[in-house]
Amino acid sequence: MVNHRHIFPAFLFIFFSPPLAIAVRYNVLTFGAKPDGVTDSTIAFLKAWYAACDSQNPATIYVPPAGTYLLKSAQFRGPCKNKAITIHIDSTLVAPLDYNVIGNNGNYWLLFERVDGISIRGGTLDGQGNGLWACKKSGKNCPSGATTLGISNSKNVEITGLTSLNSKMFHIVINGCQDVKVQGAKILAPRNSPNTDGIHVQFSIGVKIFNSKIGTGDDCVSIGPGTTNLVIHSVTCGPGHGISIGSLAKDYREVGVQNVTVKNVTFKNTQNGLRIKTWGRPSTGFVKGVLFQHAIMDNVHNPILIDQNYCPHNKNCPGKVSGVKISEVTYRDIQGTSATPVAVKFDCSKTTPCQRIKLENVKLTYKNQKAQASCANAAGTTSGSIEPTSCLY
Repeated sequence: MVNHRHIFPAFLFIFFSPPLAIAVRYNVLTFGAKPDGVTDSTIAFLKAWYAACDSQNPATIYVPPAGTYLLKSAQFRGPCKNKAITIHIDSTLVAPLDYNVIGNNGNYWLLFERVDGISIRGGTLDGQGNGLWACKKSGKNCPSGATTLGISNSKNVEITGLTSLNSKMFHIVINGCQDVKVQGAKILAPRNSPNTDGIHVQFSIGVKIFNSKIGTGDDCVSIGPGTTNLVIHSVTCGPGHGISIGSLAKDYREVGVQNVTVKNVTFKNTQNGLRIKTWGRPSTGFVKGVLFQHAIMDNVHNPILIDQNYCPHNKNCPGKVSGVKISEVTYRDIQGTSATPVAVKFDCSKTTPCQRIKLENVKLTYKNQKAQASCANAAGTTSGSIEPTSCLY
């Protein structure tokens, strides 16, 4: 019996298979970058970006380990023709020593805006902020300073193995983004360097910060309004002001913060540990659905803190009350030592008290003795072993 099945040669399947996209690679040296730490290489880096952004295929911008590259303010803008651009840095990029060059109006040193599918891998960004810090401490009229790295209105961004040193102001700002991952970062600035927040997140959804070491003169991670579905995992903080939600209520009409998870974090000699901070004035904002879990405190001044009476310099808030509604905040398995007698402090709003606060298995001591807790306008529950004794009602 004859078999009438059609037999197609294997080569036909190969012939009709879609071709694989061939990745292209752009070395900044071929665009004129000079790794001498003195020559301005900004234009060369921008040319490499334009080429990668204009490529239909996946592209890599390569910064070889040939030396140090000086860059002034650079804005890497999309949208691009492909969604797979990698910036592979095997060396150090340095900002200008003169803080006036990029220091006005909260500018960025390096900014990625409206990009999709960008990976930044390796490298060191040296903000050279010492001069600006000295200016601020002197009381002179100084610029606010530039954020080292900004990711704005972008999505599907990965930052892996990056080191950020001595930023003039914030190190990394993630603003108006979706699905950004920061992992293996080292962010370092002296304890007395002002406004050098490690990572600031605001108006963003689905940000993840993993396996990072952050030590600065301000918050290790600061969480601003409009942050949703944020995960912070396996982060060591110190020195610095801790991991802070806020400060919130800078504006009356403000979107809330919700679904924040902070797990497996360690604080060493920090001003704060796990903090929620709001200005003491009216606001439409809120904080809801926060989990702080598996945290170790090592000589932390304020291990657990909610401060709804934040009012620096007593301006625009004396006599007012915070309108930010804080609810559904859980502290689970928080252990370690406080540098002050009061290890747990909930100073909540008189008009919008904190609701549904949960303490589960908390053990904080002060000089090998029992620490204290202080509560104002805070309601919640406890479970497991709780030290210091809860003051929630």
